[in-house]
Amino acid sequence: MPRQHPLGGHPREGGPSPRARSVAAVLTSLAALAATSLVAGPASAEPSADPCALERTPAHHSEGLDTWNTAYPKPERELDAVMVFLSFPDHRPSLDPEELAADHFPATSRFFERASYGRFSLNAHPQRQWTEMPHSSDAYAIERDWDPGHRRAYLRDALAAADPKVDFGKYDIVYFVADPDAPGVDSDATKVVNFDRPLRADDTDIRRVVTVFEQHPPDRHVLAHETGHVFDLPDLYHRPTDGKGDWDTYVGDWDVMGSQFGLAPDLFGWHKWKLGWLDPEQVRCVQGDDDRLVTLEPLAAAVPEGRTGGTRLAVVRTGRDSVIAIEARSSTGNDRTTCTEGVLLYRVRNEPASGAGPVEVIDAHPDTQACWEDSVYPPLADAPVKLGERFTVPGESLGVEVLNRSRSGAWTVKITT
Repeated sequence: MPRQHPLGGHPREGGPSPRARSVAAVLTSLAALAATSLVAGPASAEPSADPCALERTPAHHSEGLDTWNTAYPKPERELDAVMVFLSFPDHRPSLDPEELAADHFPATSRFFERASYGRFSLNAHPQRQWTEMPHSSDAYAIERDWDPGHRRAYLRDALAAADPKVDFGKYDIVYFVADPDAPGVDSDATKVVNFDRPLRADDTDIRRVVTVFEQHPPDRHVLAHETGHVFDLPDLYHRPTDGKGDWDTYVGDWDVMGSQFGLAPDLFGWHKWKLGWLDPEQVRCVQGDDDRLVTLEPLAAAVPEGRTGGTRLAVVRTGRDSVIAIEARSSTGNDRTTCTEGVLLYRVRNEPASGAGPVEVIDAHPDTQACWEDSVYPPLADAPVKLGERFTVPGESLGVEVLNRSRSGAWTVKITT
């Protein structure tokens, strides 16, 4: 069955799956609520001069990484997240907050610890009691493409109800988790809500909130996907205009921002570079008209203590607004359940917005498919170039040949431009 995705949210399989400081200020700010902010945001003071680093554009969640959008927290240190559990007067929760917190943590923290090679820690602080909303669950008309007025009322009430119990000034990320069994809760509505103008609570700007409506147990890696948006990463799935068809045609299993069900859900090397988890010496910018031998360590492999971690990403500039990224994907770390191993190529563009195809995996085996029972999109499950194979990118003067795989797991690749 086709996988479906809530707008600005995350993919699903087979359709819908299962301290008040200043209320006036909150109401004023919520009037400027927007599901998706289209403002590019300020730049970091430390732009990259790398010739393969695409420029960040005004596109929502632009894949440009020459500067950092400081409207978003950069996950290069410890960040603290509060998880507030919301109940409703029309349903008495059958689950404890501890049970719902365990659905997501420590699994989500471990995902990011592995993805960042230990450079980033997501510290969860789940509340231990339910916070009751003032209205019944069905009063908010919760659904995937949520009416802005109902969404605004929900967030207004949630913030006002939680404020007496939560010091929002202590946290970098806010998760509002609804009672999953309340009759008006729709699990397809899980998403990140951004604000054109930040809310204020406890002398703190709240620029976005992750609204969680997941069933128990939840979709695999769903919170990792949503938290990726908090770090300015885009949706990589394709949403058909009629709501029908396959959602995973752009990247298949190969990044959690495409599908939380992916067999190889580690973040692309391009995203790790964007988030500051790859050092300059771990990224090879391939330029000029000659052959280059590059040894790629598996992207998802841990970095041994005291080591630099080796090259994890090779990049070839193909235009002002596009590159082709090359990385090795092997059965380790977040990719331990991968369907196939090899050298993966994908095109990155900085102009398309989130959900409009900013990244597209290049299929080295367009006539075959793999892992029908488990892959989110079998045609791309065998996309990597395998050992002993040579592949020329259609429409580009770029060839990749996988020459060797060492006993330690590193892949030797010849890149011809």
